[in-house]
Amino acid sequence: MTASGFGIGRIRWNWLAALGVLLAVLPLAYETSTPTLLAIWALFALSLALMWGYAGIISFGHAAYFGLGAYTYAIASFNIGESTVPFLLALAVPALVAAVIGAMMFYGRISDVYLGVTTLVVTLILNRFMNATAGDAYRIGNARLGGFNGIPAFPTLNVPGDPTTEVYGTAYYYVVVVCLIAAYLICRWILASSFGRALIGIRENELRMELLGYNVPAYKTAIFAVAGAMAGLAGCLFANWAEIVTPSVFSLGQTAEVLIWVIVGGLGTLVGPMIAAVVLGSLKLALGHQTTIDNSLILGAILILVVLLIPRGFAPSSVAWRRRFAQSQVRRRQARGKRRRRVALQEAEP
Repeated sequence: MTASGFGIGRIRWNWLAALGVLLAVLPLAYETSTPTLLAIWALFALSLALMWGYAGIISFGHAAYFGLGAYTYAIASFNIGESTVPFLLALAVPALVAAVIGAMMFYGRISDVYLGVTTLVVTLILNRFMNATAGDAYRIGNARLGGFNGIPAFPTLNVPGDPTTEVYGTAYYYVVVVCLIAAYLICRWILASSFGRALIGIRENELRMELLGYNVPAYKTAIFAVAGAMAGLAGCLFANWAEIVTPSVFSLGQTAEVLIWVIVGGLGTLVGPMIAAVVLGSLKLALGHQTTIDNSLILGAILILVVLLIPRGFAPSSVAWRRRFAQSQVRRRQARGKRRRRVALQEAEP
């Protein structure tokens, strides 16, 4: 299997079951706040990995949909008073916005360079606008947007139909883990379908897929909307974890981090970017307790080293290394067998 095809094959259910057991018992040994945040970041990385790694669509403004999910949930929960409908809206609104933006870009046939610039500009506009929404004039129903102070103290996730029973702590950790695993399985289902294989064909040769009769802009718009919905889900879960939403969710730092996670983890794989999000996110949290070195410098250095030394990313490269090691072991065994046969023949000669 090539690096570009990594992660499309069968699901290793034994590994997935072992991971599920590990995640289930993790709260018995550790507090759940940090693992919950890392799982949310892994979900965010997964959303971009699906779109960029398998459809070849790079977005420099993926944080826009992460932030839209967070703000949509906060505003809707303030106005509705419970979390079920806001949770669904946090998926629907980013998906709809992504579909509209994607349709304009893909049916407009803009180049990859302008696509990256357009997605980045959308994030910058949202960040600038939300920072300028201080004062009572900027209000949606009962929710004040709050400018750079954001929206605090909104109703967090509750049991559906029971606003008085909030989901927090260990229970919320399990909700996030279930969302992450479900999103991963949905991604695998998408890639195993004819839709997913068409996306891979578009990534490899867009013109050929058009000549074969595929509606390439429609496929691109659809996966752009799916990735936007997943990013919105991650933003919604982040809002419930932080219990406050600020314009920083639209920041360039947020956008750069998810790009780094996917590059370091490896394009063309789903697991790699999730692992990179957990590892680099843990490093970021660990470095956050000191002021000697800026976190951005560390992440930038890691990105440069990976691009120079492991350009395919860790996950595809690890598979290639393991395959080469297995092949070398087979060659050694064959060489030893040949030597033993030669010795046996020599000894059998009179």
